[in-house]
Amino acid sequence: MSSNSLRKRIAFRRELRILRALNTAKSHAKRKSVVMDALSYIYLMKLKVEAIQKEYSNLVAIKENKKIMNQKEVKVEKTEEGFMNVRVRCEKGEDTLVSVLEAFENIGLQVLQARVSCTNGLFYMEATTISTNVVSDQNRAHLDARNVTRVISNAIEKK
Repeated sequence: MSSNSLRKRIAFRRELRILRALNTAKSHAKRKSVVMDALSYIYLMKLKVEAIQKEYSNLVAIKENKKIMNQKEVKVEKTEEGFMNVRVRCEKGEDTLVSVLEAFENIGLQVLQARVSCTNGLFYMEATTISTNVVSDQNRAHLDARNVTRVISNAIEKK
């Protein structure tokens, strides 16, 4: 036997021992079964890596969705004299409705009609309001859409 073929045989046996060490199955008898077990193991590891990558992409998507949910939206439209339509959307938190209603009361707005929902972690409110008679003419001038938006946004952040 030549030294070259002896080196090849020693290298092959070393590789076979490495494959046997990787395998959880006990197939020491036949080379073919060791190789097949190693291929099965590699395939299972590939599937596990793909599952981890899929889970990672799901977590990234959830994180992006939370960023969207954390955004708050307050829209105020003045309609007729004294009437305002107010829409509020934000991440659901404790006492969000109470905070918004207190903000209305503090600036002298009375809710005539409202729709409120809290689903999938989001708070949504659409309300029609009117300024109360208690509000002075000076305060009534501050009831423009921009100021009402600012007051409600502050109330949501403080909750």
